[in-house]
Amino acid sequence: MMKAKILGIFGLFVVLCVFMTLMTSDPWYNISTSKFLLAGNIQNLLSRTAMYGILSVGVAFVIITSGIDLSIGSLVCMSGVLLAMFLHVEYQPAVSSTVTQVSADSNQLTLPNAVTGITVGDRIRYSGGRRAPTQLLTVRSIDGPTITVEEDLSRDDTQGTIALAATVKAVERFEEEGSEHGAKIVVAGRHDLQIRDQLTLVHPTSGIKTEQITRVEVSMESTTVYLRNDPGERLTADWLAIPLKRHQRMPIPLALSFVLLIAGALGLVHGLLVTRVRLQPFVVTLCGLLIYRGLSRWLTDDNAAGFGEYSDTLCQVGSGLLIVYTNAAGETFGIPYPFFFLAAIGTVAAIFLNRTIWGRYLLALGRNEEAARFSGVNTGNVTLLAYVVCAVLAAVGGMLSALNSVTISPSSYGNFFELYAIAAAVLGGCSLRGGEGSIVGVIIGTAVMQILNNLIMLLKISGTLEYAIIGSVILAGVIADEIVKRIAAERRLRQRLQ
Repeated sequence: MMKAKILGIFGLFVVLCVFMTLMTSDPWYNISTSKFLLAGNIQNLLSRTAMYGILSVGVAFVIITSGIDLSIGSLVCMSGVLLAMFLHVEYQPAVSSTVTQVSADSNQLTLPNAVTGITVGDRIRYSGGRRAPTQLLTVRSIDGPTITVEEDLSRDDTQGTIALAATVKAVERFEEEGSEHGAKIVVAGRHDLQIRDQLTLVHPTSGIKTEQITRVEVSMESTTVYLRNDPGERLTADWLAIPLKRHQRMPIPLALSFVLLIAGALGLVHGLLVTRVRLQPFVVTLCGLLIYRGLSRWLTDDNAAGFGEYSDTLCQVGSGLLIVYTNAAGETFGIPYPFFFLAAIGTVAAIFLNRTIWGRYLLALGRNEEAARFSGVNTGNVTLLAYVVCAVLAAVGGMLSALNSVTISPSSYGNFFELYAIAAAVLGGCSLRGGEGSIVGVIIGTAVMQILNNLIMLLKISGTLEYAIIGSVILAGVIADEIVKRIAAERRLRQRLQ
């Protein structure tokens, strides 16, 4: 029966591809003009199929156990938000301190602790106060936590920060690979800087500029830094340089691991509530949908989360292509990197479901939980496994999708992703009754869903029908499953009577 379902959905996939090829050709029989077959469109289809396919494979494990997971979309959002937060990068002055009090009458700045790293005659930049403007100051004297400056302070204040600023001694322009107009700047003093740190250039009247450092050379009395871009100004002794140290919350491997561990823990909670507390999967995961969405919005203060400097590096994992060919016109076709993740995950999931004892336990649990329990299957642990796998794959898909998007809006990101995943699983042969499912069918079902979405766009059908089509697909899948079940039951009954 499962083979028949797979063949059926594959036949629908082929029919849709032929239909889209002909309907987007002008004239219809000249397929070389088909918009559906354009390299960019095929790449987009492969990318979307990969993203949603990973989610669909995960939810298939839960559906096979006769459960459901409605929290996938919110988990996708929270995974992307957590990854962005864990990889957040801040640049802080190499020598800095907070200011607790500004006294304009005495031209003094009071720090929380004794002054370190700053000496008499140094230049400092004061900023961040509530009332006092940003100022460049010269240190006249230091007495414990109090700094007296030569310049007049405009007004009293109760907070702010200071940063040590070094004199710019020399400037040269240079050209190197990846930087057409770089700058080589010699800064007074020895500074512990590294590649990917930054240098802020400050002028009393010309403003402020910040550039990334590509190379550092330290001598006895000065530090030479190479900037990726030319600041675009004639830098003189009036300019000051503030070295900024790069601070990242977590290394990339640790950040990825933490997101997966958190998702796995949440999946475990879902499974425990279903198996131990005996709550309905619908209720548990519906509450998860609301909780995770709310947490994502709270963690970001309902602002968009992004990957900053990783938009050109790590984000390529979600949006990059493995180029397959380039034609004479210079157009390229490549396979999106997420598609390889789907291929690997699908292969492992198919082997697990069809070739391992745990896969047979999943199917047996979905067909008849009581019979599986009496046969010696630990149905509780099998259910836990299904929910953990679903949550972890939701996190994998969420991270890839977030890297592809670069920025995430927690109020809407991932909305209705669970519907796409469930629809693809049902369309691919997973029975909502449980006990049936095929990873190959689920992936083909995901491709069919994305082609339907592509149909709406290319044939210029109103986008408001998108969710109506998804609902119709789920309903058609459930009706087809019910009809197949009845036909199979009647056939078995006739065979027994004979």
